[in-house]
Parts: sequence; structure tokens; C-alpha cells
Amino acid sequence: MILPRRAFLTGVAALAATGARGLSPITPLTIEPQSRIMQGGWMRGRVWHQSTALRLDGKPIPFASDRTFLLAFDRDAGPVARIELTLESGQTSVSELAIAPRAWQIEHINVARKPGGVTSEEYLRLRRAELARIAAARAVDTGAQGWRQSFIRPAPGRFSGRFGSQRIYKGEPAAYHSGLDIAGGAGTTYVAPAEGIVTLAAQSPFSLEGRLLMLDHGMGLNSAFLHASELLVREGDKVAQGTPLGRIGATGRATGPHLHWSMKWQASRIDPLLFLPDQT
Repeated sequence: MILPRRAFLTGVAALAATGARGLSPITPLTIEPQSRIMQGGWMRGRVWHQSTALRLDGKPIPFASDRTFLLAFDRDAGPVARIELTLESGQTSVSELAIAPRAWQIEHINVARKPGGVTSEEYLRLRRAELARIAAARAVDTGAQGWRQSFIRPAPGRFSGRFGSQRIYKGEPAAYHSGLDIAGGAGTTYVAPAEGIVTLAAQSPFSLEGRLLMLDHGMGLNSAFLHASELLVREGDKVAQGTPLGRIGATGRATGPHLHWSMKWQASRIDPLLFLPDQT
């Protein structure tokens, strides 16, 4: 659903427009009411037909032929984002978007952080190769249209780990949890939450992620599913929403069977939970 022209969600404040006189101080775009304009969240909308370029904090944002677009906000996004839209006339409209903060689950541990990880040259060589494959998969633009859909849960089960949660050891922060963990039970089939193209299917388990599957949903949005016991699709496969992708397992670095679902939009890590209906 698209809001009427010049309609905005709470938190979108118009700044002064630059360029020729006569341009409305209200940015000529609309925002879908389902958008989650908060840390780790996302926004979908449409620019007016006279638009030629859209930027978020100075970075170009593509929009489709029907002028719809998707953008998202990193877990650590600041309180304000700058939206800039250029029209065919050369006029530019700029407005500020208030990004709601999140109350992340932070656990303070009164012990020193243990040094972890294997640092042998052999391991580092292996890990560099794995990370290169992950980066290459994320860089693929397949033109998939899943970014337009309302997402569904990829698997049943309780949420056993939340995106953004973090431990701090005597003032030293560990890396925050980058995805949503679903305790769906060993062997449970998980499915595509939205349409996509398989950009990575690691039949040989990665050192940390295990059997890793990655889906491109288009418009810079992708999903990764970790620790599978079995993958049911191959790289290059186009999958519809609800297509079985794999079975929940504990391959890689996992303490037990679960599905770790992470999402990124461009370079921003985002919360998969916020793509599901009625979740905050």
C-alpha cells in the first residue's frame, strides 16, 4: 500500500528545499505505513515521477521502474538520516528522517573476555577464502523481487537468540548477535521468507557458518541462513516465497541445532524480526 502524495509517517520532518524557487518544502516521496523506521529497520516507498535521483546520507539509492524503493538502517544507525531527492528540473528537496532507537539486550559480565578463535595460518587462509565467497555472494545483483513482499517466518520454533544482543566483559564489548536464532528442532525444514535467487550454497560446511545458504531478494537486500544439516537448493536457483531451502542443523560453530537467520541491506546489518508482520 502506498500513502497518498505528500503523506508522511511520524518522524519525517521537512527541511528547506534547495534549488529553484517554487519547490515544495515537503519531499516529493511517499512512505509505506508498514515501514519500520528504527535502528535495524527498513523503509519502503515511492518517489514522484519527476524524480531522477534519491540519496540517503549522501549515498545513491536505486529505485525501480515503477519508482518504488527500499532502504534500511543499520543496528547502530544514528538518530537522524538525511533524505535527498533530485527532480528532472534540477531542483533538490532535502528532509530529515528520525530513526527510533532500540533497547538492545545488553548483558554486562564482570569477568575479562577470553581470547578466542583459531589463529593458525592454515585457518586464516581458509577463513579468508570463506569470507571472500560471502562478500561475492552479497555483491550479486540478481534483480530478484522479494524485497517487495511481506516476509514470512522461515521456520517454526521459539526465538532463542535476538538480533543486536551483546555481552560486555568488564567494559570490553563483544560482537553483537548479527541475526535471529530460531530453535525449530534438528531436521526441521526451513523455507524462503521471500522470493530470491540463491547466491551461495555451501555444501561443504564453512568453519563458522556451517552449511551456509544465501539469498538475494533484490534492491540490495539479502538473507543468510546458517548451520544447516542439509541444503535443498543450489546456487543460481530462483526460489519463490515458501520454497524449502534446507534442514535445521548444528554445522559450523553452533552449540546445538538452530536456524540463524541474518539479513543485510547493502552494508547495513538489519533485524530479520522487523520484516515479519506484527513484530517489533
